[in-house]
This record gives sequence, structure tokens and C-alpha cells, in this order.
Amino acid sequence: MREIIRLVSSAGTGIAYYTKKNKRTTTEKIQLKKYDRIARKHVLFVETKMPSHAKK
Repeated sequence: MREIIRLVSSAGTGIAYYTKKNKRTTTEKIQLKKYDRIARKHVLFVETKMPSHAKK
């Protein structure tokens, strides 16, 4: 039931973290405060879609 998700910085720097989430127990989107190394401070990271790895 665990699925890999991507957390993207709300500061607009393009930094992303990848983690796992149980979709059965946590149905809403995750928002966490984590460190953004480009902005050099803790900012809100929001769950987004995973990028597709297939090149077209």
C-alpha cells in the first residue's frame, strides 16, 4: 500500500525530496517543513505528482 511520493519546495527553488506514504491511511496531500539548501532555510514542501521516466 505504500507509494513513493515527491515533495517540492514552495520557495520555487526546484528542490525536491522523495519519501513513502501509506495511501490508505493518509488520503490528503502531505505538507512538511523541511530544509531547502538553495534558500538556506526551512520552507514548506508540498506533495506533487511523480515525474514520468519515459521519454517520448
